[in-house]
Amino acid sequence: MIKNKEYDTSSTSTSGVKGTFIKVTEQSSLHENLDKKSVHDLLSEMNEEDLKVPLAVSKALPQIEELVEKIVVRMQSGGRIFYMGAGTSGRLGVLDASEIPPTFGMPPHLVVGLIAGGDVALRNPVENAEDDLDRGWEELVEHNVNQNDTVIGIAASGTTPYVIGALRNARANGILTASVSCNPDSPIAREAEIRIEAIVGPEFVTGSTRLKSGTAQKLILNLITTVTMIKLGRVKGNKMVNMQLSNAKLVDRGARMIIDELGLSYEQAKSILLIHGSVKKAVDVFRLQNGV
Repeated sequence: MIKNKEYDTSSTSTSGVKGTFIKVTEQSSLHENLDKKSVHDLLSEMNEEDLKVPLAVSKALPQIEELVEKIVVRMQSGGRIFYMGAGTSGRLGVLDASEIPPTFGMPPHLVVGLIAGGDVALRNPVENAEDDLDRGWEELVEHNVNQNDTVIGIAASGTTPYVIGALRNARANGILTASVSCNPDSPIAREAEIRIEAIVGPEFVTGSTRLKSGTAQKLILNLITTVTMIKLGRVKGNKMVNMQLSNAKLVDRGARMIIDELGLSYEQAKSILLIHGSVKKAVDVFRLQNGV
């Protein structure tokens, strides 16, 4: 493992690299005296801050596009996506990864969310887990990471050692790397081949990056995996034709997709859907058998 650079992440600036890194996410809120304001004013001002998030994400679309184009090629060759993060960022990565199988019918091992401290950290903080510079890469090695894969480091601050170490070693081993952060020119961005930066500004509650920063990260992860799945053929038209039929609502949705596609009765559509297990397979088999 490569350990030739260390970062001081204890303050609002980070040393050990050329130049000075300032954490915008740690700067004081633009809104004062929150504890003295009415519920109406708090909600209005917080919503005002939230409106800045989509604009910040839109400025990063060129980098997201570059990343998705490269991911698609790799996944077509059997590659996977690994999200790496700690705290809120790690939870968002695990959330996005966990939604890919039910939404797009993909095997769960193709998009993997790894969080510092393991699954217990999804609900409870794990002391010092994010400060381990080696553990992220060790976990990737345990998953047999290879050059068809993509490693995406997520950190609002951009300074999480767990993520830095994973990106540094992945890139050194010829693996595509990207960073998702909410501070400009952060340490994790310097370790990544593709840097995605959504600069949303100071948080409504100073330093609480579960707010605007977390929202920006969620939007970015949605963009990455949704567009990747579309380009991999997991969507037809605008429909989730490969979704898992895990409840009555989704069975009903799937049946109605088949009705729209084939003009069958509801009973017929539901029947072939349950036989074949997905909208896509049901439609493909019906057309093949009936010469449609």
